[in-house]
Amino acid sequence: MEITFLGTSSGVPTRSRNVSSVALRLPQRAEIWLFDCGEGTQHQVLRSDLKISQLQRIFITHLHGDHIFGLMGLLASCGMAGHAQGIDIYGPEGLEPYLRACTKYSHTHFSYPIQVHTVKPGLVYEDEEFTVSCQLLKHRIPAYGYRITEKDRPGKFNLEKAKALGIPPGPIYSKLKRGEIVNLPDGRIVYGQQLCGTTEVGRKFVYCTDTVFCETAIELAQKADVLIHEATFAHQDAQMAFERLHSTSTMAAQVALAAQVKLLLITHFSPRYGPANALSLDDLLAEARAIFPNTKLAHDFLSYEIPRNRQLSEV
Repeated sequence: MEITFLGTSSGVPTRSRNVSSVALRLPQRAEIWLFDCGEGTQHQVLRSDLKISQLQRIFITHLHGDHIFGLMGLLASCGMAGHAQGIDIYGPEGLEPYLRACTKYSHTHFSYPIQVHTVKPGLVYEDEEFTVSCQLLKHRIPAYGYRITEKDRPGKFNLEKAKALGIPPGPIYSKLKRGEIVNLPDGRIVYGQQLCGTTEVGRKFVYCTDTVFCETAIELAQKADVLIHEATFAHQDAQMAFERLHSTSTMAAQVALAAQVKLLLITHFSPRYGPANALSLDDLLAEARAIFPNTKLAHDFLSYEIPRNRQLSEV
């Protein structure tokens, strides 16, 4: 699981930062999942090492322009490039009619299937390897945070030990590899975990923007390996943050601390903290680190690979 930031500015792009979009690359299945798609996202993809042909799922937090204005252009370009597989899009109510209107008035016809899923708090998607859930955050319009959880995987199967125990090969081995309990024909009970090495604990990635500080963000981010959280404003501009229902750097850090996450990546910065302002983004980083030391400042094209978690088998 590798995160790549394609846009880290809020509201409008700047010379060095595009508006919101984050890609999650899943190399084990040659897929890319996109979170938000601000204007210019497809240009950012072209400037990165990502392959647009691997795009399979897009998760939209809310319908403000700096999070969706790049979506229609990206989808149209995928069609013109001969995107062979379908794309599933997840987002709040209103996303489907928005896309339908865009296709109607631009006379765009997709050459590949697109499915739009309207999300509600709870489970959004699940397959054999991952679950995706969402929670409603606190913003001026309905906005959702997303949590991606990789399912735990049993460690490497000890084939030699299985043979030494006289376990006959066949479908039984598949069950044991999954850590299941198996009843052998001779009456013995074998615990699959006894034949597997170190368990690979699933990684957890959480994406929260746009929102002011709220309890649902803490709930969503519980014990995440990586939390991406907006930090639009500096602490001294907290009043503005409350008025506009955005977070300060300290709010993001408080969420990370309360949720006991491993790493906080702050993003979605107001352009006001540019070179001409008395406060810089380094000041926002220092504010966050005073509360949650393991905080990093995101920038466009920053990539971070979420390391695997390992837990020794108790048997």
